[in-house]
Amino acid sequence: MSKRLDISVVVPLYNEEESLPELVAWIDRVAKENSLSYEIIMVDDGSTDGSWGVVKSLKERYPAVKGISFMRNYGKSAALYSGFEMASGEVVFTMDADLQDSPDEIPEMRRMILEDGYDLVSGWKRKRYDPIGKRWPSKFFNLTARIMSGIKLHDFNCGLKAYRLKVVKSIEVYGEMHRYMPILSKHAGFKRIGEKVVEHHERKYGHSKFGLERMVKGYLDLISVTFMSHFGRSPMYIFGGLGTLMFLLGFVAIVWIIVEKFAYAYPITNQPLFYLSLTAIVIGVQLFLAGFIGELVNRRSSDRNHYLVDEQIE
Repeated sequence: MSKRLDISVVVPLYNEEESLPELVAWIDRVAKENSLSYEIIMVDDGSTDGSWGVVKSLKERYPAVKGISFMRNYGKSAALYSGFEMASGEVVFTMDADLQDSPDEIPEMRRMILEDGYDLVSGWKRKRYDPIGKRWPSKFFNLTARIMSGIKLHDFNCGLKAYRLKVVKSIEVYGEMHRYMPILSKHAGFKRIGEKVVEHHERKYGHSKFGLERMVKGYLDLISVTFMSHFGRSPMYIFGGLGTLMFLLGFVAIVWIIVEKFAYAYPITNQPLFYLSLTAIVIGVQLFLAGFIGELVNRRSSDRNHYLVDEQIE
């Protein structure tokens, strides 16, 4: 049985052809200086430039390079999910392809996983070189994520992270959920989450893909992952519970109105409470059915993480 690799580095990329040779050479140098066996899994998320051609040429020079090419752009979460499926290293790293994350952080983050006992170590770009229009929304986003998740990290969205292999094999990433890997890991039972201040570099090539649309999607996914963390396994708990409460309130009110009708001859249809009670009963039934349907769906296997791969090199 062959020895497991020391590290896997998963690099999602989209139109980053200029930075890839420099990034691979940098990772290769760090790995060799620290005597680490490694693989670099480059996931081309439907690039429209020559990125995939660069990946294939790098494979010829660096046997440790592996690659996945998507038929179209699915997003960073899809790229990470596919990279995680291929990863086999004892510690799995993720980093962006734009050279803003430093591979020099790999040895220390690996040590924190193996020696300090963390399941996940997240980078913290304390000094950032991004424009102010990206920094301040990121600060507000991280504050919100800390409050909602209870995880005391400063930079949830840092692309540079290190994971124990069993962590990436146990979590499901989709939508914009790559921002919430620590939350997903905690929900899966991996609660030893650490943080390391990492060096952040100015973008050398290309331009940032950050935009208002990604920020909005990020907040919607934060609500989604928070809900799923608490009620994903049993949606009936929240929908069924609220539905039952609404139904009972409406039913009790209707009974009260009927009692008043017979006792005092009050006209039922002239009372606003009658219509509010009927509305509460209808909403209660709908919420209960939503919970029931959610339970049925939850018991069926999900196919949402199947992506169309154009090419793959190992």
